[in-house]
Amino acid sequence: MSQDISWEAATDETVGHLSRLIRAETVNPPGNEGPAIQEVKDILDREGLAPGDYTVVESAPNRLNLVARLRGDGSKRPLLLSGHVDVVPVEREHWTHDPFGGEVIDGEVWGRGALDMKGFLAMYLQVFLQARRRRLPLKRDLILAAIADEEAGFIHGSKFLVEQHRDLVDAEYGLTEGGAMTLYMGQTKVYAIQAAEKGVCWLRMKAHGLPGHGSIPAEDSAVLHLAQAIDRLRRAGHLPIHVTPTYQSMVRAVRQQLHSPLAPALGLLESSAGVSALLSLAKGRGRSLLASVTSNTCNPTVLQAGAKTNVIPSEAEAHLDCRKLPGQSPEDVMREILAVTGTGVTLEPIQVSTGAEFSTDTPLYRLLERVTREMDPGGLVVPMLMPGATDACQYQRAGITVYGYTPGVLPPGFPSISLAHGHDERLPVSFIATGLPALWKTVTEFCLS
Repeated sequence: MSQDISWEAATDETVGHLSRLIRAETVNPPGNEGPAIQEVKDILDREGLAPGDYTVVESAPNRLNLVARLRGDGSKRPLLLSGHVDVVPVEREHWTHDPFGGEVIDGEVWGRGALDMKGFLAMYLQVFLQARRRRLPLKRDLILAAIADEEAGFIHGSKFLVEQHRDLVDAEYGLTEGGAMTLYMGQTKVYAIQAAEKGVCWLRMKAHGLPGHGSIPAEDSAVLHLAQAIDRLRRAGHLPIHVTPTYQSMVRAVRQQLHSPLAPALGLLESSAGVSALLSLAKGRGRSLLASVTSNTCNPTVLQAGAKTNVIPSEAEAHLDCRKLPGQSPEDVMREILAVTGTGVTLEPIQVSTGAEFSTDTPLYRLLERVTREMDPGGLVVPMLMPGATDACQYQRAGITVYGYTPGVLPPGFPSISLAHGHDERLPVSFIATGLPALWKTVTEFCLS
């Protein structure tokens, strides 16, 4: 199926699409996804798709979503490829190159969204175009969705589509960002396929106290009460441990594939007690990553108090970016936080989304495992609980089983985790070159069989 494809040419075409998408500034807020959706529309128009082959829907002024479809014979339900075009803000002064230049420099495509997730959308788009060019006898419809608002709550993107245009995205299975990229654990390469994700639970923490003149020391200070609560969270280190089915599956998969005398000891990490013991000993990023997949997490991100230096305010507040595990509720998260901070503060939700967790005992997941191993036979392939949130949580509401699958081999030392939402975001062209054939094989094999 792939022998007649020039992967060098396909990679070059994908890079070109990615550069165009990056140059369309779609920072959210405010979103302004229109220019990027227009780029995708132009590509589809040049490819010869008729207006009936794709639909553009607007959820608010310039908040656009595009859904295209290749028709199968209808014997099986569709496969959805979903990628968002909005990106997070940038601090231009900290970037080495133009964050919206889409330049290819030293074999890497630079710009905001290269990793999250315009690069992956460009790969999905390329697979969609190749399937159309070859007029494949699909058993499933292949749906491509370029959507808005993943970075700020899903309201104008996947949530809007699920609630108001479900017919456009109705599918049995879906793929989106977040899995099968190389993670280096020492000399071991790990390819984690996203099978679950945490839900958003943004909270407002408030503290109250007596107002007064700034020249007189205040014992009952809202600012100090808030600071003490945040410091208690810092000193606690993490909230209570909860072991989810996906996390347990991940540990078992590593233990089964890892050829090391230490592999049996990993079984200890399948229990809450074992995780707690390791967290008490671990340090650095490894500790943070383990806590993020075994507990509800909480990070203060916004502080607000006072209006004038010499006036003690009666109220102070912080915004907390909390992420809850599948099966946990906002009430569970707030209860765990207040158990640490005490009752000197109050909590209220700002924004909440459900987590998601999908079975790994499906034909598609088994195919993802196999193709990923073929892409890099030396790597470990495991299911993953994503610490963040993606559109999968919204598609789950429509009954779609969604995996994070954006495969590719990253070079050793490439800081993918810190670059997503960070300065100097970029994607190696070699990642596209290695991942595109794997994605093509996955999509075509699943939709043809």
